[in-house]
Amino acid sequence: MPSYLAKRLMVSLVVIFGVTLVAFLAIQFLPSDVVDIMLGMRKTPESAAALRAELGLDRPPVEQYLTWMGRILQGDLGTSIRSGEPIIDVMRQRLPVTLELAFLASIIAILIGVPAGIIAAVRQYSKVDQVSTVFSMLGLSIPDFWLATMLILLFSVTWKLMPPGGLWVSPQVDLGQNLKRILMPALSMGLPSAAIYFRITRSSMLEVIRSDFIVTAYSKGARESRVIFQHALKNAFIPVVTMSSLDFTYLLGGSFIIETIFSLPGLGRATLESIYERDFILLQGCLLVYAIMVVLVNILLDLVYVWLDPRIRLE
Repeated sequence: MPSYLAKRLMVSLVVIFGVTLVAFLAIQFLPSDVVDIMLGMRKTPESAAALRAELGLDRPPVEQYLTWMGRILQGDLGTSIRSGEPIIDVMRQRLPVTLELAFLASIIAILIGVPAGIIAAVRQYSKVDQVSTVFSMLGLSIPDFWLATMLILLFSVTWKLMPPGGLWVSPQVDLGQNLKRILMPALSMGLPSAAIYFRITRSSMLEVIRSDFIVTAYSKGARESRVIFQHALKNAFIPVVTMSSLDFTYLLGGSFIIETIFSLPGLGRATLESIYERDFILLQGCLLVYAIMVVLVNILLDLVYVWLDPRIRLE
């Protein structure tokens, strides 16, 4: 296990290095100039030259990249062009919102999709299976932004049960208000994902319950609940764990749509704003943080694999 983790960390560092390189080169080839954006109408040849020297943009690209990487290793992601705020402070403010939203959406998706998939597989071709399959198809077909709009119309405009967005409240300040403001965004992201969990759980359970060891357990007179939960479910859960990793990273990356609709001050919205406002320094920091989170989620996934199936060995 320690040797495997060391190898994964080395590979992860290479991946993160590749992301930083791509992000840096993408910014270099953009038609807009950071100096033009920062100076605006106040730009003169003298002021532009002075700002370039201050930011190190008059140096060769290789030296600029190495300087940027050196700052990253020291915990300095730079300073936002628009606000002048350190990027690391922006991450401290925005990242918890996105993580909470993605985590709660994943919990909603798992709590709805996995039990429904288990029941549908055990009661294959029954009314429950047919109804669940229809709802899963609807969940896969409905876009999350349309679902978010409908939830706002129902719960905020018509029934006035929840705020439509706006002022964000941290869970450390007021957990009740926090849940009121994040529940609808989490449902908007979690319900479509629940349909995917349902499909994967159902197909995986159907494959496992037809295996020889399940048939043997039934032939020995084991109760159905014991066969399903102690034997079949653990073996069928590996594809679900794989899906949870992919889904969580998808929720992290795709949160900017929901965060924009509900005016949540998350990392996804910060990424979108950095593109609109051409705040390239902030955009580089957001891409780097996303890459680190994806790498960490995948390492955690491999450890969960071993816990679920001891036959898997990490070498």
